[in-house]
Amino acid sequence: MTTLTDATAATATPLQPTDRTSLRRSKERAASDRAALTEVLTDGMFCHLGVVVDGYPLVLPTAYGVDLDAGPDGTLYLHGSVAARSVVAAPEQTICVTITHTDGLVLARSAFHHSVNYRSAVIFGVPRLVTDPDEKLHGLNRIVDHLVPGRSTAVRPPNRKELAKTSVLALSLTEASVKTRAGAANDEEQDLDLPYWTGVIPLRVVAGEPVTNDDCDLLVPAHVRTRANLLGAPS
Repeated sequence: MTTLTDATAATATPLQPTDRTSLRRSKERAASDRAALTEVLTDGMFCHLGVVVDGYPLVLPTAYGVDLDAGPDGTLYLHGSVAARSVVAAPEQTICVTITHTDGLVLARSAFHHSVNYRSAVIFGVPRLVTDPDEKLHGLNRIVDHLVPGRSTAVRPPNRKELAKTSVLALSLTEASVKTRAGAANDEEQDLDLPYWTGVIPLRVVAGEPVTNDDCDLLVPAHVRTRANLLGAPS
């Protein structure tokens, strides 16, 4: 099974803009390369699921997993309780999933031109409820391994009771857009001589040292240490 960083057909196919994914403003920030979508998904850990429940919008943060080999453009897996209103309502409608990275605070000479360096992805589609037991377990493993690669093989797998309590949604990555901003502030030419500091405050997610539970006497396993180190934990 390939990972998000592997080169697959799903990353080689360009993003095809639709009415819902075409940018109306700042079109120069749009990314047409599907590999840009893969990068946003790879670097992210959580997404926001937007769904209409009982006539009103509901946006929820949730973990996700990805399989670029599932379907022509790859598949995003989401999970939740079988009783969760968002999970129950989602397969009956078009949902919106967003992933956002804040890479820096852009401080300009004028208040108007303050901005943020970011990478974001928006995915639309009607998800399907995963009913095949093998795919359901696969989707759950992808979610666990997305947060900490290799974790699904280092823990007890879910039992029948736990699987029965959990629903998994599969959403195609076909209809998606990516938007990014990078670089310095874009001040007006007439403001360049103003005596105000301008620049960027870089931002990134940094892990701390893994903390072992009091009821566990095992050493921190290699896959946990590797993930923490990749997130900048002190070595």
